[in-house]
Order: sequence, then structure tokens, then C-alpha cells
Amino acid sequence: MRTLLVALAALAATPAAAARDIAFTFDDLPAHSALPPGVTRLQIANDVIAALKAARAPQVYGFINGVQLTNEPGSDAVLAAWRNAGFPLANHGWAHLALSKIDEPTFESELTKNEALLQPLAGNTDWHWFRFPFLDEAYADPAKRAASRAWLAAHGYRIAGVTASFGDYAFNEPYARCVARGDSAAIAQLEQAYLDAAADSIRISATVEKAQFGRTPPDILLMHIGAFDARMLPRLLALYKANGFRFVTLPDAARDPANIGLVDPKAPPLPGRTLGDAKAAARLQQIGALCAN
Repeated sequence: MRTLLVALAALAATPAAAARDIAFTFDDLPAHSALPPGVTRLQIANDVIAALKAARAPQVYGFINGVQLTNEPGSDAVLAAWRNAGFPLANHGWAHLALSKIDEPTFESELTKNEALLQPLAGNTDWHWFRFPFLDEAYADPAKRAASRAWLAAHGYRIAGVTASFGDYAFNEPYARCVARGDSAAIAQLEQAYLDAAADSIRISATVEKAQFGRTPPDILLMHIGAFDARMLPRLLALYKANGFRFVTLPDAARDPANIGLVDPKAPPLPGRTLGDAKAAARLQQIGALCAN
């Protein structure tokens, strides 16, 4: 008994691991990647919303590409469901075009065309957030980057920078193929790889941030509204909780001094955070080939 009491006392004296904050954000609303047979865009959205609500994730931002309403008529139901859930929407460019591959007038029209869709949906929420498609800001030439940031600042936008990603987007198309094939073994492989990728991302972000800042600032996690993401989201949220994360809003995460240069277009731009490593790249290449032949 004495040994047990000593052990419990030592455990009580051990400092708890510091909680980490993370803002989940979802790109490519209303439609991302391939659909498995029998699955609808609205079903995906409803499953994502239900998982976020169950985990008490607050005010999760969804970033929209309006062109998808033309590509997939009826997908506007996804945007309505997102807003009815109390989640805000923001700008991802009309046609998801990379900054490095377009000129400045096209960049501006990409945002303003999306605004006509955003404003009626947004109500009194803050929709003046922009995420660069493909996170391409850092790859554009410096003059183009400066011009885009100046335009965003002049029009009241903040940039939805990303500090954490595990390549979730790469799993959705293989999943649709594997469902169509009925390959349950491959789907199980995808599930394990997805959780492994997220766990590695947690480790990588902590390592990089501690080296750069001496602490772990709030993370802004890049996610996508895909069918496999919807399937895995309850387990993913549980994984983050088990690793000590608290779910916060994008504006909350953006306030941290370590993230200011990623989100304020008037501030000197920061280099992007390290989002992966060679192991992560090899994993994504492997899963991308599943059910392909």
C-alpha cells in the first residue's frame, strides 16, 4: 500500500503536458475530390458537421470555390448546411487558381467573383479571410506576392495561413476508387495511413515550432471536405484530443504573435511552416496508387 501511495504522489507531482491549441479549417467547399458510389456532397458535409459538433470544435471556417456550383449543380446545399450549423465561410478563390500561375487582375477577379456568393451566405460573420489555393503564396515571384498582399490588405482581408497539414486531400480519390472496387483491405490500409500521417504531423509541428519559437503556438490545420475525411473525422478529432489539443477558432489561432506574419497581409510575410518530411511524401505517394489499377 505504501508503495502505491508513493507512486500516486509522484504521479500527482508530475507536471501535466502543456495543452496545444488547434484550429480546424476546411478547404474546397462545396465539393472536393471524387465521390464514392452512393455518396452525396451533402452527406459528406453533414457527416463532417456532425463530427465537429460532437467534438465541440468552435466556428470552423470553410473556404469556398464558387466554380463548383457550376461543375456540380445542387452542391449549394453544402454551403447552406455549413452556415445552418453556425460555421463561417470564407474565400478560396472562384476557380482554385494558383497565384504563381495567374496575373494580378485574374487574382483580384478570383476573389471578387467569390464575394458575390459569400456575402449573402455570410450574414454578420467575418468572411474576409482568404486562403491561397495550393498554399501558393510563397511560390509566386516577390512582386506578385507583394501585390496580392497589398490588395488583400486594402480590401480588409486576412490570410488563412496554414501551420499544420498531413496531406488529407490525397486520401479522398484513392478511397473513392477502393469503395468502387469493394477493396476492404485497401480501405483499412488507407485508414491506418491517414491516422499515422496525422500523428506524424503532430510530431513534426511540435518539433519545428519548439525549434523556431521555443514553444508550440496555436496550429491552423488544413483539411478538405472529402468523403474519406468525413469517414475519418471522428477518429481524427479523438486523436488530436488524446494528444492534448484544444479546439479553437481560426481568429483565435491567428492572434498568436508567431502567426501574425502568416495572416496579416500588412505584416512582413513569414516563410511557411514545415508541413511534412520525406516519410510523409513517401506515404502519400504510396496511398495515391491504391486501387489505381
